Amino acid sequence: MPNINALLKTLRRPRILVSAARHGLSDYNRKRDLARLTGQSPRRPSASIVESLISQEKELEETRRSGDASYRVAHHIELLVALMAECRLIPRPVAN
Repeated sequence: MPNINALLKTLRRPRILVSAARHGLSDYNRKRDLARLTGQSPRRPSASIVESLISQEKELEETRRSGDASYRVAHHIELLVALMAECRLIPRPVAN
């Protein structure tokens, strides 16, 4: 499994997307949203789900940058909300 923290630190997205996603965090429902966005069970470990979300978000970002007409900003925000929420569920290593 790749280092998720390192991957997340390298993500650079427009502020407006990140801000919109932060506002959507309070409405995130793991059971409902994860199944709809990824088709995966919320019973899977958060780290595994985050990897899947990162992959999907990367594809959306490439679509956005290319100017493809199929890009949907609302879907991008939904994925970022899920990604942020799932990252919060990953256990952090205990500092000594």
